[in-house]
Amino acid sequence: MSDEVEPGFVRVRLDLAYDGAGFSGWARQNGRRTVQQEVEDALRVVTRAERPWELTVAGRTDAGVHARGQVAHVDLPAGVWEKAEDRLHRRLTGRLPQDIRVWRVGRAPEHFNARFSAVWRRYVYRVSDHPGGVDPLRRGHVLWHNWPLDVDAMNLAAERLLGEHDFAAYCKKREGATTIRTLRALHWERRPDGILAATVQADAFCHNMVRSLVGAMLFVGDGHRPPAWPGEVLAAGVRDSAVHVVRPHGLTLEEVGYPADSLLAARNQQSRTRRTLPAAPDTPGCC
Repeated sequence: MSDEVEPGFVRVRLDLAYDGAGFSGWARQNGRRTVQQEVEDALRVVTRAERPWELTVAGRTDAGVHARGQVAHVDLPAGVWEKAEDRLHRRLTGRLPQDIRVWRVGRAPEHFNARFSAVWRRYVYRVSDHPGGVDPLRRGHVLWHNWPLDVDAMNLAAERLLGEHDFAAYCKKREGATTIRTLRALHWERRPDGILAATVQADAFCHNMVRSLVGAMLFVGDGHRPPAWPGEVLAAGVRDSAVHVVRPHGLTLEEVGYPADSLLAARNQQSRTRRTLPAAPDTPGCC
């Protein structure tokens, strides 16, 4: 996962989208269909390689989660890239299954790393509270919530979660991984078609973070909890059994943001630095 490309290789960026319904997530898993496996296998076939070329991705989406703006990179031998460059995109289109599309294939700038160069990821979670349920043509991308939802109450709750925090209460912990994240945006809107969309943007997300945040705010929106409750859960720093991890099919990775090419190397180094929260100031002693 180096930022430096080995001599004789070319780093290639792929922008892609997929419907997550038929996949056990992004990451390759033995005996399971995954997005990574499908794309790596297609690359192997169209470049006539003996082994798959390993992809590095911006966000390892979970089983059932969709993507419109996923980004990955792969290092190809320079000779392979030179021969395939003009035809690689079209060949991938013909080889990949219909639930994966590659929108762009191109040589990446120096120091580009799909994962560590990213400065933010933006997801959208879609919910319907219509008493009749979800439009059958959208049922694979919208969660039905069987209670009327108060958008203003959910946005009030969301304001208390913005900024840099330890989101341990909303994440499934992984060995050696930090749960400190900077939540840049969290906002609900009811769109003209009646669908409620939560836009969630952060520098990165820990496992189940978006789906847990949405689950907490739905409890606020339907009146089961006050707007202050999600912030109280965050401050407590431990999982609350009342916070439900909502189903994955309502979630879509919409976009990944990267800095200017001249800032890529610095961003990679910053991303690899393990974060800690600033120490709390000393509390003055009482008289």
